Amino acid sequence: MLESLSKIQNPAARGLTAALTTATVITFAAAIAMGLSQSKEVTAYKTALTASLLGAMGGGLFGILYANKRRSQTKQDRPTAPSSTARISTDWKGWRNFVVARKVKESEEITSFYLKPEDQGEIPNFLPGQFLTIKLEIPGQTKPAIRTYSLSDYCSQCDYYRLSIKREPSPKGLEVPPGLASNFLHDHIQEGAIISAKPPGGKFILDVQKPIAAVLISNGVGITPMMSMLKAVSALNPKRPLWFVHGARDGRFHAFREEVRAIAQYNPNLTLHFAYSRPREEDAGHYHSTGYVDAALIQSLVKQEAEYFLCGSPPFLAALREGLQQAGVAESRVFFEMFTQASKTSRDRPKENIFALVEEQKVIFAQSQQTVVWNATSENLLEFAEANHLQPPYSCRQGICGTCQCRLLEGEVEYQEKPTASVEAGSVLICIATPKTAKVVLDL
Repeated sequence: MLESLSKIQNPAARGLTAALTTATVITFAAAIAMGLSQSKEVTAYKTALTASLLGAMGGGLFGILYANKRRSQTKQDRPTAPSSTARISTDWKGWRNFVVARKVKESEEITSFYLKPEDQGEIPNFLPGQFLTIKLEIPGQTKPAIRTYSLSDYCSQCDYYRLSIKREPSPKGLEVPPGLASNFLHDHIQEGAIISAKPPGGKFILDVQKPIAAVLISNGVGITPMMSMLKAVSALNPKRPLWFVHGARDGRFHAFREEVRAIAQYNPNLTLHFAYSRPREEDAGHYHSTGYVDAALIQSLVKQEAEYFLCGSPPFLAALREGLQQAGVAESRVFFEMFTQASKTSRDRPKENIFALVEEQKVIFAQSQQTVVWNATSENLLEFAEANHLQPPYSCRQGICGTCQCRLLEGEVEYQEKPTASVEAGSVLICIATPKTAKVVLDL
């Protein structure tokens, strides 16, 4: 009977069947009992009728509940086939492959690459201003090129990452080749290509929920983290006063112009200002001032307490920071990130004899179990590690991005220049560090 009930799909029919069956059984049992006792009292008939009605009600309820429970158990016990769209955990560490879903030219120098996970799993969101570390296998190179690029987009539930990368030419006046990674990306990476990446990172971030005004200032490719900040504030805290100030040579080199203008259409608290240093006739109506973005321009635009976020070339940042300081802006309200190509000019600087008091220095690479005598001809610990067949991650090689940061397990180091990137306690940026003590142990 129970198996038969579970096969009836209609709840009403199933309940009615169970009620009639139960009432019949109880009535039949009562009749037998009365026959055996030969009772002919009215109370005996009433009792039998009441029992039948209660049995019918109980049977109907039991029939409905039993079948539902039965189906639920069956569903839980049934093994499920793995889904092709199953999402993997967002607890992602190490390298992960991404597919270039789109490649979009944003300006004469900047191209965007839209990356989606090859495994089609979830990817974690990021804080506006953070970067992505990628690894490129470039033909002819003995080791992968590892670089960091700012994330230039933002959405609350992201299913892709956008990197907007400038093609780096050879620096003027320096015998340095053009940017290896950026030129490879522009020339050889097309839609469908696979790029390995690590999770988003970086400490140049904007707290979206703060009420204080935010001023986003950039030049050139420095616009990329500002795009992320602009979109995050406009979407999550649109009442916050926001300035977006960007400098470019002319319209050909101005990335995301129309995208920024579209955001301004629905964010009344956003003020835009584009400065072109050498505008063309066809740029008329697309910029607000001629010249460069400097502290004087910022002071003319912003008349209230604010936080300032700066990103661009080293001279641009140096001038702005000095100008804002002279204008009375507290250093605690100025945040910046420098964009520059890795330089080798430090080889031309005379070295200070910081090793005079140490006869022999040893560098121990703990993970690879190597103990090596420090060679003072090495520029820094990163270069020394590479000379000993290690491949630590790096990008800028100037203490700016923080990619080369690793734990200092023992000893002390000397920085050749003050790090720009934030350095965690107990860690060191090996790209600008040399040993200071007789023994230095690195977690490499």
